[in-house]
Amino acid sequence: MKRGGAARRVVTAAAPAMPEAGAPEAPQAAGAADAAKPAAKRSAAGRSAKAASASAAGGTKARRSAGKKRTRTRKGASGKRRGRGRGRTGRSSGRPVRPGEAELLANGGPAREPYNENAYMAGYDLGLYEGGELLLEQATPIQRLLPEISLRDVIALGAEQIAHRCLPLLDVSEVYEEMEAAIRERRPCAVVRLGDGELLTLAQDAVHDMETIRREGGFLPYAGVHPPDLRARDELAAAIRQAHIVGVPLSRRKHFQPLLHPVLRAHRIPPESLRMTHSAVNYSLHQTGLLGRLLAGKRLLVVGNLAPALGHALNQRGYAVTGAVSPVNGVGDVERVLQEIRGFDFDLALVSAGIAAVMLCTRIAGELGRAALDFGHMADGIAKGKYAL
Repeated sequence: MKRGGAARRVVTAAAPAMPEAGAPEAPQAAGAADAAKPAAKRSAAGRSAKAASASAAGGTKARRSAGKKRTRTRKGASGKRRGRGRGRTGRSSGRPVRPGEAELLANGGPAREPYNENAYMAGYDLGLYEGGELLLEQATPIQRLLPEISLRDVIALGAEQIAHRCLPLLDVSEVYEEMEAAIRERRPCAVVRLGDGELLTLAQDAVHDMETIRREGGFLPYAGVHPPDLRARDELAAAIRQAHIVGVPLSRRKHFQPLLHPVLRAHRIPPESLRMTHSAVNYSLHQTGLLGRLLAGKRLLVVGNLAPALGHALNQRGYAVTGAVSPVNGVGDVERVLQEIRGFDFDLALVSAGIAAVMLCTRIAGELGRAALDFGHMADGIAKGKYAL
């Protein structure tokens, strides 16, 4: 009964109102906390007075009873975490319940304390500073003060100074024109694309050790490579050398452009020897309306796990699909798939097969003399009706 009484006192504390949408939250929380301090002091004083009164009236027995009551209350708060658990809901914490917090609690997740709510932004700000502004500080002469200029502007000015060192990339219209000409003239043309999966495969024991590859390339089995697989690495490097156009990443995230140059260097592939475009050229063909023109009037072969669905979707849109090859079970399945491809007559192959697509495209071009495009997740988009042609 004593612990139940303590629990009832906590429950009856007034719940703060929900803040209005768009209203600033931090000042409300601070104000509620400040208002709670005098009330807490009055409550503590009241408890002390009651304990003193009980001691005087009841003697030793009353004091012993009061001691037991205080002890049980502390256990209820710390051992069974009653008060603390209720405080998380916002009813006795002295702060408003923030938007989304009730739903978080209902789903079993803990509500964050105010200092944790700021931790993400503090970490973000620190990373932004150390990854940019600090580098600018260190590069500025000690006896010089920069004018009012943003880091973005400084980087843009610096990029202009190294423009002459940049390698040219084919734009989407040039890729389209080259593929159209190759199909018209019945000559081979392989357009492949490199992403983080291909670059991490190439990096095996060349740029990164296997432990790093397994740790940071956990998605590679889904893309068709099970590290360690040095044979896949070497076959992929050979395919890149043979490709007519190679899509490369523009993103400077860790396993994209920053890994591209070390990988090419490790496999002795000079970037200048490649005709390059950007790795999202398959999407750019669609966005510019050139994909429909590329597919129109061609005999199409679709290759990959979604080939049946993609072929059906293309047929419904009036394109001529002469065959579908499916499934493709990773890079180890390239020989079998290629043998099946030989049984079809086509002008252009659309290959959506993960990392194996690079090898298949170059071999379709080199051994069959046809055009092949590393189609990637465009197959998903078309098959599911996301992209209209």
